[in-house]
Amino acid sequence: MNLKRYALFAAALLLAACATLIGPREVSLPQEKLQASLERKFPLHQRVLGVFEVELSHPQLAILAENDRVALTVELGVTLLLARQSWRGSMVVSGRLRVDSFSNAIYIADAHVDRFNVAGLDEGKQNQLASVANLLSDKVIRDMPVHSFRPEELRYAGVQFVLTGIDTRPGALVAKLQPAQ
Repeated sequence: MNLKRYALFAAALLLAACATLIGPREVSLPQEKLQASLERKFPLHQRVLGVFEVELSHPQLAILAENDRVALTVELGVTLLLARQSWRGSMVVSGRLRVDSFSNAIYIADAHVDRFNVAGLDEGKQNQLASVANLLSDKVIRDMPVHSFRPEELRYAGVQFVLTGIDTRPGALVAKLQPAQ
């Protein structure tokens, strides 16, 4: 009987030791995987200020590893609803990355428009539409994850992990994971 107790105690100690051996992990997210995930979320349609209908399409993600940021280039179509005028162009939005441990997702934070070009508009109208683009980027980009982890992607060797940080590397993001407490 004592031998069974010792065997159970030893097995419990072994399991506890194994659980403590599994520490922090890093998971590489290649740019191609992130790009494919973003493409599934587009095109986006958004009404801005009640007078502009904006369509964002064809996203292109760039990882700016040298300054821990990402940039998102999108094609855009802007329609002025009252005048039935429309324009086509592109914009580049960049920002730093932030993680949301609750939703296990990576977002672009502090987004701002780096470049805004619309064909056929003079500089004054481009500047007016650029302010609309800033509102749009703040609203849409802030709420759209660059990547979301499924729960099974955060399980390794029977241990559940939590997303705690993100780094940039040339051609990839590196997610930092900690065992859940």
